[in-house]
Amino acid sequence: MLPIWKSPEYAGTVADALALLGKKNLVLVIHDQSYPQLGSEDTGRGSPYSLGGRSFIEFSRKLGFNGVQFGPQGQVTLENPSPYDSTVFSKNILSIALGPLVQDPEWAGILSQETFHKVVGSRPSRDSNWVQHEYVFRAQQQALREAFYNFTGKCLGLNENRPLSSKDFQVAALFRQFKRFKAENRYWLENDVLFDALAMEHESADWKSWPNPADRHLPKATGSEFDQAQERRRKIGARCYERMEFYRFCQFVGHAQHETLRCFARSLNLKLFGDLQVGYSLADEWAYQVAFLENYRMGAPPSRTSPKGQPWNYPVLDPSKYLEESGAPGPALRLVADRLQKMLAEFDGVRVDHPHGLVCPWGYRVDPSYHRRNRFDAVQNGARIFSSPNIAEHPELARFAIARPEQLNTSVARYADDWVTDLEPAQVDRYSTVVDVILESARKAGRKASDVLPEVLSTLPFPLGKVMEKYGMGRFRVTQKADIINPHDVYRSENARPEDWIMVGNHDTKPIWLVAEEWHASGQGQARAGYLAERLVRDERQRSAFASKITGDPRLLVQAQFADVFASPAENISVFMSDLLGLKETYNVPGVMNETNWCLRVPADYERIYLDRLNRYEALDIPQALAMAIRAKGRACYSDNETLMQRLDSLAKISMSPRS
Repeated sequence: MLPIWKSPEYAGTVADALALLGKKNLVLVIHDQSYPQLGSEDTGRGSPYSLGGRSFIEFSRKLGFNGVQFGPQGQVTLENPSPYDSTVFSKNILSIALGPLVQDPEWAGILSQETFHKVVGSRPSRDSNWVQHEYVFRAQQQALREAFYNFTGKCLGLNENRPLSSKDFQVAALFRQFKRFKAENRYWLENDVLFDALAMEHESADWKSWPNPADRHLPKATGSEFDQAQERRRKIGARCYERMEFYRFCQFVGHAQHETLRCFARSLNLKLFGDLQVGYSLADEWAYQVAFLENYRMGAPPSRTSPKGQPWNYPVLDPSKYLEESGAPGPALRLVADRLQKMLAEFDGVRVDHPHGLVCPWGYRVDPSYHRRNRFDAVQNGARIFSSPNIAEHPELARFAIARPEQLNTSVARYADDWVTDLEPAQVDRYSTVVDVILESARKAGRKASDVLPEVLSTLPFPLGKVMEKYGMGRFRVTQKADIINPHDVYRSENARPEDWIMVGNHDTKPIWLVAEEWHASGQGQARAGYLAERLVRDERQRSAFASKITGDPRLLVQAQFADVFASPAENISVFMSDLLGLKETYNVPGVMNETNWCLRVPADYERIYLDRLNRYEALDIPQALAMAIRAKGRACYSDNETLMQRLDSLAKISMSPRS
């Protein structure tokens, strides 16, 4: 028997149900490293560009998803696999699929079968559920270096006096593409190439520890120092030419594979969403240091999610560098525009990570007295960069203040959402300066404001709320976090607006399956079930029986929680990979760095696992959730669509919806 998603009517039925419910986007969230790979190509880490990655994307489309949300795709370090600490321009070469370099004609066999099989066969664990980060980091570099040497050798061979083969013509085409890539991406590529060479020379990526001050501040040299800096760049380029060209080559391969994937996604009528992380890597901070504020770092203040705050240690864009004296964009805004230009050339839409960091960033001081042991004290005693006209501990921020003293509620903590109480339209325009650049970049790329997804979670400072209101932008609603006692809680589904994005969980939460078991064990499941019964069952006489049914089984509680997002007013739904497939391992525990964080992968036999778990009610049942949501709208909605309801009911693996 074929899996239900291979039924000819499955995807069409889901699409019809989404349209009936007024949903525009059903997006699956999965980061690069989490993709499955076929056993014959599995290097120990996922890649969307591998055969397994493409198959999983195709699988998501068959399930009815019309979009895939990527995480940040920048280069990570050996010590830290977090994509949110990666480079903002360079792609992560760990995501390059090695198989195509061996097998696909357009790559002219620049990687040998022997090396490819060695990388796959030597991975330290056969467990495909977890990234083998350290192994892949080293093995991938070695394999790509062989591909680079083979490529350059083949290019040199084109000059020999002999007849050209079909592979020679392909190598010549690759060479032309490589040359064009370097020219078109020079504005960001050469900065990252130079940093990589200097980090090797100084044996450290921590550029602030480099002994040579000229190297530390090479990108911002001006005046008489500029000529010296240019000479230094020339010497490094000559001395490290091979390493630097290897870096360029790897970026060329990564970007070429991404463009191939985009073409594949277009053939499926599937949108790809990128992730504009709020942070910058050490390489970015070095290259664009002129754009950042000295002596301050960005973090997250205390919140209901993180009561101690989060000292991210990211640089903050310097407001004094937003504009030149002439009124033209300054280095800070040029950096933002360059990021968006590149990202929107690669994706159909963009998730904006922690947009308060762009509108009203929370800054904390770092100076010679700052040490890691007091980083939480520092972030807890920080201040909003644009909302601090008279903070005694941060007098240097007064020059950036947009809000005036009389517009502040000093009776609350200065990180509180209502610290700023009122703003005039001109002040809102100043707060929205960076968002203006993002949306203007989107407009120039042919995107709509709705293609920009601001990740606003539990906190919504007044200035950020006014900027979002100005553009009609939605927020994120994570329903597993909903306070079912407080009817005004931001995470409750009924409080969502059409422009919002709603989800049962995301990459920073526990899988919904684990959360539901905790609700069940702690006795919270009964109250949650009662709330969901009110949301999903129109007939009050049937609510008690429905609540009792899902109270007794955490699996059914999850299915109802999932149906609730479809029943909400939000037009956009996001589903994290773990929740879809019934995985109970946690992908990311915020603030933790160990061998498993950011390293969970989709199992290679995900189709079998998904079907098996669906049969046991242990994976998200999309047709069932849609059927429940449509019935929650009332008889007038589903009685006029009996054929659709019959199709949904026939495809659902479990029947939970009251039929009357």
